[in-house]
Amino acid sequence: MSEFQKDFLWGGATSSSQFEGGYNEGGRGLSHMDYIRRVEKSDKEKVFPINVTPEMFEEHKQKEDEYNFAFRRGSDFYHHYKEDIALLGEMGFKTFRMSIAWSRLFPTGLEEEPCEDGVKFYHNVFKECHKYGIEPLVTMIHYDIPVYLTETLNGWESPKVIDYFVHYTKFLIDEYKDEVKYWITFNEINMIMNSSYLGGGLFVEKSDKPEETCIHQALHHQLIASALTVNYFREKAPKCQVGNMIARLQNYPYTCKPADVLATQQQNQFNYFPTDIQVKGYYPNSILNYYRKKGIEIEWYTNYEEILKEGTVDFAAISYYHTAAISADPDKAEPIGAFIRNLENPYIDITGWGWGIDPTGLRISLNDMNDRYGIPIFIVENGLAARDILTENLEVHDTYRIDYMRAHLQAIKEAIGDGCSVMGYTSWGCIDLVSCGDCQMTKRYGFIYVDADDEGNGTYKRYRKDSFHWYKKVIETNGQEL
Repeated sequence: MSEFQKDFLWGGATSSSQFEGGYNEGGRGLSHMDYIRRVEKSDKEKVFPINVTPEMFEEHKQKEDEYNFAFRRGSDFYHHYKEDIALLGEMGFKTFRMSIAWSRLFPTGLEEEPCEDGVKFYHNVFKECHKYGIEPLVTMIHYDIPVYLTETLNGWESPKVIDYFVHYTKFLIDEYKDEVKYWITFNEINMIMNSSYLGGGLFVEKSDKPEETCIHQALHHQLIASALTVNYFREKAPKCQVGNMIARLQNYPYTCKPADVLATQQQNQFNYFPTDIQVKGYYPNSILNYYRKKGIEIEWYTNYEEILKEGTVDFAAISYYHTAAISADPDKAEPIGAFIRNLENPYIDITGWGWGIDPTGLRISLNDMNDRYGIPIFIVENGLAARDILTENLEVHDTYRIDYMRAHLQAIKEAIGDGCSVMGYTSWGCIDLVSCGDCQMTKRYGFIYVDADDEGNGTYKRYRKDSFHWYKKVIETNGQEL
């Protein structure tokens, strides 16, 4: 029977770097994401401001007053958190996925003791959540690391960052374990392979290693840091549940030609391998073979096999936005692991930002993961980006978002009917925030409109969209009324 379980965790998701704001208040230090600037472009240009080079970074530091660093503003949750959480409570949220800004607690990442104002801020946020019966789902790091670690250690390329991160996560566990039940160690841990600056705070140009070796070395350090953190949960907070997370990309063969099927299998193996490690506790042969073929030589962390084996997670979390078609044809083939692909699937519609709308792909992914891992799956990001219009009556009629989410929730319900264990769903950007890929407010995901533009102009007042009222009914009926 296709029904959501009674304790299904309905909610929405944000991140500190895109939503929180208050970048220069309460003792917070700067993160590496605070040096990603908004770049104006035409719809046809492929400009990714998140791909910061060392030269761009130095220029951004020298011209801080001239550039538009939108992540520093976010949606000003720092000053609106009580109002925002009350709106989520009005919708009936069971959970609110948020992240903690590492640099708000440890401004450079090196401090022994945390910044007290930051500690108090998150206590207040959790208190407001519980006031409305909302269980926080906390991501320990949603990309952003203290920028000092990027400048001095080249981010996650250095194994020293493991120690600084684990010092930070041990503090989080000790301080908040009685207020937060659900945790995720790393947001989209596989994204470092698509954007090394965004996902790892590192410049491959500064490394003495080949590009892929540098990236996978940094990923190895992240996997170790995650496992050590999970081990500490087991010791100090056994009642908490902790998960991993990847950006899930379901791939289809472009044709039924066997070579295309094989290429697709290899792409899916590559997409899954961080979750394979974090759920099963070891590197799969497919990625070890990939390393051998590509000449990638990892400097393995001491006792890494034992650490990974002991640090497996309780649930597997994913973001899911679109699917891709894969061809082995040299003229159509794309690099292993690329997140945005160019081959069009004629059987699915496309969003305004060029992402395929494929709810059936989500059902396929959930079944695949259920068979592969046998632990609960949590969809912690999914949603439709659109250019929402606030009317003169201060309304937003986003029926397109409702249609998108209805189709994906129906697919989840059907996957549950297939036998999949799905513990919850948190839509991305439940309150409008600064979109990551383009560093803009124009690309909106929320149920709640924030009156701010790409330049930071606006009142930052919040307005309920039509989808707000629809999602409230979905939660009230536990998914019976979609």
